[in-house]
Amino acid sequence: MSPIPTTRLGGQDVPVLGQGTWNMGDDPVRRKAEIEALQRGIDLGLRLIDTAEMYGEGASERLVGEAIAGRRDDVFVVSKAYPQNASRSRLPQACERSLRNLGTDRIDLYLLHWRGAVPLAETVEAMQALRQAGKIRHWGVSNLDVDDMEELIDAGGTHCATDQILYNLTRRGPEYDLLPWLEERQIAAMAYSPVEQGRLKGHAALQKVAKRHSATDLQVALAWVLRRQGVIAIPKAASRAHVEDNAGALSLTLTEEDLADLDRAFPPPRAKRALEML
Repeated sequence: MSPIPTTRLGGQDVPVLGQGTWNMGDDPVRRKAEIEALQRGIDLGLRLIDTAEMYGEGASERLVGEAIAGRRDDVFVVSKAYPQNASRSRLPQACERSLRNLGTDRIDLYLLHWRGAVPLAETVEAMQALRQAGKIRHWGVSNLDVDDMEELIDAGGTHCATDQILYNLTRRGPEYDLLPWLEERQIAAMAYSPVEQGRLKGHAALQKVAKRHSATDLQVALAWVLRRQGVIAIPKAASRAHVEDNAGALSLTLTEEDLADLDRAFPPPRAKRALEML
């Protein structure tokens, strides 16, 4: 198997294709298959796994903890804190809960899930304190647009390693300003729901491109997100077959003709759009 392409995040190389876990860990019937999917993904090199305290109120983190038991050092673990927990007093408590759920002594990347009432300067201070204590290795944010990011940097957030955002063929707004802003500052972008939670499946333009490459339509959608330097995609896959299909997107190189066809079907933004989120 060829090495997985990587990008820089917080001064280290991480795979551009990881694994998301939204809505995983909720159903005991699916638990075994979900753990097998995560472990198969790690075997394939998709060793970045994203979760959050919000997902099943810790159930997803506990699932990830079970999946990575015995191979913690092989995995780059990402988790996210509720905005109401992003204060000086509450973030350490939230982090400790996530550490217990994950069965680990450190989180590789800890994110503010979305912006709330806590001042960004206070969240930056709390994140930096966790980093200095060795509880987290890097920190970042999620669902912050350019104005929020500028405020974050002004508040001392120069160590922000990533902005996790909704980005896919139907959500191209970040291309207008946010993605260039992040790229200029060497802050990685992490694309969640990169195939619009599967809703892109069956689209005629994707099927047309997929046929040229003997690929699947969702592999094309993933390859499109990954075409851009500095972008990490974290699709969810709850079965071995699905994670293997996702990994297949890494061997797909879209041509200029492919990209032009996709631009016609999913036009790029011509003006600023407010950052969307799910």
